[in-house]
Amino acid sequence: MSFQRKTVRRPGRVRDEKRIEQMVRVDHAGEYGAVRIYRGQRAVFADRAGKSRIAGQLQRMEADEQHHLDAFDDHIRSGLARPTAMGPLWDAAGFALGAVTAIIGERAAHACTEAVENVIEGHYGRQVEELRLMGETGLADQFAQFQAEEVAHRDLAVDEGAQDALGYPILSAMITAGCHTAIAVTERV
Repeated sequence: MSFQRKTVRRPGRVRDEKRIEQMVRVDHAGEYGAVRIYRGQRAVFADRAGKSRIAGQLQRMEADEQHHLDAFDDHIRSGLARPTAMGPLWDAAGFALGAVTAIIGERAAHACTEAVENVIEGHYGRQVEELRLMGETGLADQFAQFQAEEVAHRDLAVDEGAQDALGYPILSAMITAGCHTAIAVTERV
C-alpha cells in the first residue's frame, strides 16, 4: 500500500497573483477617481472670490492622490495588473461628483471627501492585512502609507464641517454606496 502525500496549503505566505492584480486594478481606478473628484471641485472653486483656502486644501489633497495614482501607474506598467475597462466612466463620474458637491458648497465638498475616505480607509486596511498574510510586505507598507494619507484627508474634511453639509446623511450615504459599487464593479471589470 502506498501513501500519497497531500499538499496542504497553509494560511498566509502564499502569494495570490490574481488577488494582487485585482487590488492594484481597483486601487488604481480609485486613485484616478479621487484625482478627478478634486479636479471637479477645484474647477468650481478655483476662480471664485473667497475660495482660495478651500482651493488650496483641495490642491494639496489632489497632489497626494496624484502621488498614489503615479505609484499605481507604475504597478500597471510593470505588469502587476491591467487597468479597469471602466476608466472612462470613472473619469466622468469622478469629475461630476466633485463639481456637483462643490456647487452645493464647501461643506458638501468636504462631505464628499469624508464619505470617500471612510470607505477607502477600510478598503486599504483590509488589503494591508491580506497582503501581510501573503508575505507581500512591500505592497502592504505602501498601501498602509496611502491609507494614512487618506485618513488625514478625512480628518481635515471633518474639521472643516463635512457633517454640517446640507443633506449630509443622504449625501454621505449616496457617496458611500457609490464607492462600494465602484469597488465591486472594478474588481471584476
